[in-house]
Amino acid sequence: MKNTARTLASLVALVFAHAPAAVWAQASCSSDGAPRPTALFERFLSADCEACWTDRATPAPTTGAGTAVLDWIVPGMSGEDAPLAAAAASDALVRLEALGRKPPQATDVHTAAVQAAARPAGLRVAHGMPFNDYLGTAIAFTPGRPAAPGPLEFYLLLVEAVPAGTDGTAVSRNIVRNMLHGTWGEPGQRPESGPGPGPGPGSGSGPSKWTETRSMRIPEGAQAERLRMVGWVQDAQGTVVAAAQSTCR
Repeated sequence: MKNTARTLASLVALVFAHAPAAVWAQASCSSDGAPRPTALFERFLSADCEACWTDRATPAPTTGAGTAVLDWIVPGMSGEDAPLAAAAASDALVRLEALGRKPPQATDVHTAAVQAAARPAGLRVAHGMPFNDYLGTAIAFTPGRPAAPGPLEFYLLLVEAVPAGTDGTAVSRNIVRNMLHGTWGEPGQRPESGPGPGPGPGSGSGPSKWTETRSMRIPEGAQAERLRMVGWVQDAQGTVVAAAQSTCR
């Protein structure tokens, strides 16, 4: 059953990737028309630290609007017995390693501004409807000018928005539930050509773009109606050159 669900979800993602924009608007949640994040604010919480989850003084961005806030629950020393173990994800360890940081004992914060080019890049993220605990997801990137140097890294995150006062948290959270991380522009890789930003190959000779479609599993305990996508692209030096987050309309 799981293999069947994974295969069908992959097909859903593939269909969305090649569908016209009108189909996307009707059948999925995307970043179309949504404000572009100007900064990332990542909170890393140890699964051992229950007080970090309930703390009213939880670190928050000072810029407010325009900042994409992410909550990574880092596996703790107590393993499955940790208070926040149900939401802990090994992806948090992967992200910490990429940042050159160690797992925190309490809360750690990383911030990054989005450094847009003179001609901003186009980034689109989207997901379809849940199907047997899976979502078809996609990310598409059209480079700006001047182009970012070297290979590009992309992050596509499945995020669960938890309102303040819900599930014991004193502040609103955006828990990272799943992650797709990869590289574009390595030797041998070639971008697609199309009429403009958006997932899937186009029929014209417009700007080159990079795309990725994948099915993502919805972890046990996550509420599907709270899910959305957050994605960004960074250059070889780790500078974030574009970011996007989806909304459901």
